[in-house]
Amino acid sequence: MKKSPNMFPKSFFTLLILFILSTAVYGGRVIVDQSSSDLVSDGVHGGGGRNSTSTGREGAIISLFAAPVEEACEQSYGFLPCTKTALGNVFLIIVYGYLMFTAATYLSSGSELLLEILGPGLIGGLFLPILGALPDAMLILVSGITGSAAEAQSQVSVGIGLLAGSTVMLLTVIWGTCCIVGKCDIENSTAVDLKDTKGLSLTGSGVATDIWTSYAAMIMAISVLPFIVVQLPQLFHSNSGRHLAVLIALIISLSLLLSYCLYQVFQPWIQTRKLAYVKHKHVISGILKHLKKHALGRLFTDHGTPNIEVLEKLFNAIDENGDGHLSHSELRALVVGISLEEINLEEDDAITKVLKDFDTSCDDQVDMQEFIDGVEKWLYEARSSNGSSAQAGPNTINYIDDFHEETRREHSLLGEDQSDEIVEGVENPRKVAIKAALLLLLGTIIAAVFADPLVDAVNNFSSATSIPSFFISFIALPLATNSSEAVSAIIFATRKRKRSASLTFSELYGAVTMNNLLCLSVFLAIVYTRGLIWNFSSEVLVILIVCIVMGILGSIRTTFPLWTCLIAFALYPFSLALVYVLDYVFGWL
Repeated sequence: MKKSPNMFPKSFFTLLILFILSTAVYGGRVIVDQSSSDLVSDGVHGGGGRNSTSTGREGAIISLFAAPVEEACEQSYGFLPCTKTALGNVFLIIVYGYLMFTAATYLSSGSELLLEILGPGLIGGLFLPILGALPDAMLILVSGITGSAAEAQSQVSVGIGLLAGSTVMLLTVIWGTCCIVGKCDIENSTAVDLKDTKGLSLTGSGVATDIWTSYAAMIMAISVLPFIVVQLPQLFHSNSGRHLAVLIALIISLSLLLSYCLYQVFQPWIQTRKLAYVKHKHVISGILKHLKKHALGRLFTDHGTPNIEVLEKLFNAIDENGDGHLSHSELRALVVGISLEEINLEEDDAITKVLKDFDTSCDDQVDMQEFIDGVEKWLYEARSSNGSSAQAGPNTINYIDDFHEETRREHSLLGEDQSDEIVEGVENPRKVAIKAALLLLLGTIIAAVFADPLVDAVNNFSSATSIPSFFISFIALPLATNSSEAVSAIIFATRKRKRSASLTFSELYGAVTMNNLLCLSVFLAIVYTRGLIWNFSSEVLVILIVCIVMGILGSIRTTFPLWTCLIAFALYPFSLALVYVLDYVFGWL
């Protein structure tokens, strides 16, 4: 999911042109000879106010799509363009939205460059997820810290709209789109890489992910806990405990955020250990299958104990020089035919794993008793992992085949295959580090500077059209702050591989988790410190429904036929309709 290296100058000049254009349109003045009650001040000169009686030559005015409100608009920072007209604010929302999109793109590009140099762990687990949620967090912050408490109470609907809109858009429209563009044929309950012959079959086509993606979906579902806590007073129709509930939810949200970041930091290490364990099990199952195939008799007696006579014959057959010990070269015969290429394991590594389990005397070779003890331990491990009966019988040894298939499935779910990725070293780390730092700095500055004007434009458009600011921020703002992430995920999903699908959906789940934790923490902090009223029951309900439904779906499945994307797409209009009905029909406002 790399961005083009030439995006920086191109995006910057496009950004500059748009900004100059917006300044020219709204900062310029049109001098006319007539007065009108519908004229709107440009925000610099005093004409056009409610009590003004001046003519056009006495007050510079703009006569484009005048808003019904006659008060002068307030310029952000005292110089950025502003307007009270609906069409004018649409233009400003597009311009400022593009600037926020550019900020998100710079932050994403800088993050990936930094990841190339420093790798996962602290950077990939802590730093990058926070940077990814920074534009949303910045917009939420400025929606509640400016103006009086009364003004902040009216403006925070922009913040909650963005929070809900980002979560819903990522888990519905973007999730469903990734499912469609990344679809492959489903065979034996999993999607086959690069094979797409069944068209738009709802059951025969879809995507498959690894088990780590399911864990990410589980974490995302758990991350809604602070929403539930902060909503408890409304649930019990209590007004006295609302402020305390906000504080408790804030503490829980920050605790979960810290825990999530720590998990992200250590997740590569956890994944490596898990993969090593599964590879070890694969070696065990492969060797047991090999021994079963070449054994001159059953490995277990009718009493359920290892057949010592058969194991001794196997040992003697492997011990080519007859010295009573199995050397490295002789153990190699055990690992031949295990299909080690399926788990990206070399023969020498497999032999090392065998020695680790068998060579209890640590003399770098295996005698007969060590061989018998080791095989016996493996047989019991294989049988216990399948929950087989301890009773021996004619078909008892079949559990070895089941154990082998189980280890293959486990390795497939862990998704280690990286054949579709080309890992290249960084040629000039210093240059790349400087570029990454500049992109991160510029993205942060743009997000910080233009978040407030964007919130003002949304509020002004809401006033001019009487459309609630929540719906504007729910639909429009996520397109600006999450577009880079969304486009990147969709493009990556088109590779039509299990690994690319796993990374795509993990990224979506991770982005929602950061919304639910980092962005919510910012929002709760504003509500608590400014003494605002938490009155967002319908918005919270939408977030809970979408996160829980998609979280459960992603947790219990690793293969997603195309019919699952219909559920995702349906949740988006359902969310908008639910908020409207609850707020304006049932009066939850």
